[in-house]
Amino acid sequence: MAEVTEQQIVEALSRIIDPDRKADIVSLGMVSGLAVKNGHVAFAIEVDAQRGPHLEPLRKAAEKAVHDLPGVLSVSAVLTAERNTQGGPKGAPQGGHGHGHQAEQPLLPSVKAIVAIASGKGGVGKSTTATNIAMALSRMGLKVGLFDADIFGPSMPRMLGITGEPVSPDGQTMMPMENYGVKCMSMGFLVPEDSPIIWRGPMVMGALEQLLRDVHWGELDVMIIDMPPGTGDTQLTMTQRVPLTGAVIVSTPQDIALLDATKGLNMFRKVDVPVLGIIENMSYYICPKCGDEAHIFGHGGAKAEAARLSADFLGEVPLDISIRQTADAGEPIVISKPNSPHAKVYMEIAAKIWDKVQVLQSSRKGPRIVME
Repeated sequence: MAEVTEQQIVEALSRIIDPDRKADIVSLGMVSGLAVKNGHVAFAIEVDAQRGPHLEPLRKAAEKAVHDLPGVLSVSAVLTAERNTQGGPKGAPQGGHGHGHQAEQPLLPSVKAIVAIASGKGGVGKSTTATNIAMALSRMGLKVGLFDADIFGPSMPRMLGITGEPVSPDGQTMMPMENYGVKCMSMGFLVPEDSPIIWRGPMVMGALEQLLRDVHWGELDVMIIDMPPGTGDTQLTMTQRVPLTGAVIVSTPQDIALLDATKGLNMFRKVDVPVLGIIENMSYYICPKCGDEAHIFGHGGAKAEAARLSADFLGEVPLDISIRQTADAGEPIVISKPNSPHAKVYMEIAAKIWDKVQVLQSSRKGPRIVME
C-alpha cells in the first residue's frame, strides 16, 4: 500500500468546515504540525481557547477524514489553543504544554516523551502491561523510566524485583531505583509492602509531584507512567501538571471493563491528551494441554470499541499463567522469556506506541499549514 502524502492529508482536511467561521480549517490556518511516518499521522487544530470545549465534533470529523485515506494506519488529532505573540495560548496561562499545564516550573524537563498507561477500572492487568511495555522500549535501545503513580496500590517494586530504599546524595533529591536498565520510582520503595497509605487527596497530589520533581531521573527518551485505575484526582493532576505525550488505555474484553475504559479514554480527550490507542488484555486463553483457544472474558470487545471511538487498536495480550508468574517473581516476561510469543506481543505493541510518540513529537515542532 502506497504511503499517504501530506498533500492528500491537507486536501482531506480542507473539506472540514469550522461551524462558527464558515470556512475550511486549512484555509483558515487552523491546521499545524502535520507529521506523517509509516502510515501514522498527527496534527493539531488551533482554536480559540473559549471555543475548544465545543469543537470536539470538528476534531473527530478531521480525524475521520484523514483516517479514511488509503495508507493511513492511525491518526492523532489534538485541539490546541491559538498562540499569541508571547508564545502562549490565547486566554490561557503562559508556559503551558498544550493541555492546560499551569505556568509553574515544569516537571520532568529532561524526559523527551511521557506516556501514561491507564485503565477505567482495576484488575485489568494495567501494571503488568505498563511494566512489560517499559521493558520492551528498553530492549529497543531507549533510555526508559517507569513511574508508579498508584500511591495506594504500588506494585512496581515487586514487578521489577527491586528491594531497598532510594538513596539521596545531597539530602534533597533521590536517585531512582533501577533494574533491567529501567529507572523506577514508586511509593512502594518508601513504605513497607504491607503498610496501608491512608491519605486524603491533597497529600496524594503532593507526594506525586515530589516523587516526580525530587528524583534525579537524568536524560530519558521516554517515561512510562503506571496510572491508578479510574478518572479521579490523581488522573486529573497528572494530566494538568505533567506534559504527557499521550495515553494508552488497557481493558479486558468484557463489557463492564470496556464501559470504564471508554470513560478513561474520554477523560484524556477532554483534557487534550492524545490517546495513542487501546490494548485488549486477557484477550484469550490457550489451553496448554489441547491447544484450544478459549475466550474467558469475551474477545474482540476492545478492538470494536476502539473502532467505535476512532481510536487505534494496539494489540491483544493473552491470559497466560507465565505472564502472571514472571510479574510476581519480579522478572517481566519481556526480560525473562524474550523469545516467547507473549514477549513478542509486548514488543510489537511497544513499537507501535513509540512510532506514534515520534509522530506526535514531530507534529508539535511543525509549522501551521495554509492552503493558498
